[in-house]
Amino acid sequence: MTVNEPRFHSSSASDTDIAKPIQKKSWVPTILIGIAIAYLALIQYIPAINVFFQAFKKGIGPFFANLTHPAFTHAAWLTFILALIAVPLNTVFGLCAAWAIARHKFPGRAIVLSIIDLPFSISPVVAGLMIVLLYGRNGWFGPFLQAHDIKIIFAFPGMVLATAFVSMPFVAREVIPVLEEFGSDQEEAAKTLGAKDWQIFWRVTLPGIRWGLLYGLILTNARAMGEFGAVSVVSGNIADKTQSLPLFVEDAYKQYETEAAFSAAVLLALLAVVTLILKEILERRTRIKDVE
Repeated sequence: MTVNEPRFHSSSASDTDIAKPIQKKSWVPTILIGIAIAYLALIQYIPAINVFFQAFKKGIGPFFANLTHPAFTHAAWLTFILALIAVPLNTVFGLCAAWAIARHKFPGRAIVLSIIDLPFSISPVVAGLMIVLLYGRNGWFGPFLQAHDIKIIFAFPGMVLATAFVSMPFVAREVIPVLEEFGSDQEEAAKTLGAKDWQIFWRVTLPGIRWGLLYGLILTNARAMGEFGAVSVVSGNIADKTQSLPLFVEDAYKQYETEAAFSAAVLLALLAVVTLILKEILERRTRIKDVE
């Protein structure tokens, strides 16, 4: 019986002689990145650059002159007041809703979450129409409001309702996951030590959720100041009365006051840039805190 002996390579063979796999350069990532950049350029970058070009093409002087126009100043002030009212209202609501959802298990919790997300799924124009059907002259509460000489539609209160509705979910949606991750151990420990509910909130809960809360506040403010559809339906877009800054942009452009329209659009664009910068700062602070 013959035993097959293993065959050995000659001494001249070495590890360097082993064939290495040939790595071919793939063009797929480059093509995908190019498509993404081209798409963003067509949808965002080029239109944004054109807005700034149209606003400053005659110089900085005309740009600032447009910003001092009475209709513009009134629209900017009205937009600021709308945000000043809607943001605190949604902050209080968002904190209460987030606390109830994150700290308690109750029947209908999923329905409450769906209701909070409703402004995300409904068109702002439909939201404005809903407000008109409720508070308009022929709406459900119309006869009562007329009897007491209360005007909601085509007036400032209707604009506040529309702005508050479209900007409602942000604080709650940002705070809920933070509260769930934060847990309730520290709150329960503070309670056993005799701390009251408000002391627990200000000294334990709020420091733990502050970055999520600030993130929600920034998004709420940006949506409140930039809302167009719902506010347009309920306001009537009356110059110097019920015209917010986004409505001023549309009205000025329709009136062939393109320089004023682009100047106001630049202001809104700068607001968006500031929002993105603050958002990035908060996200970095949150990441640093998570690492620590």
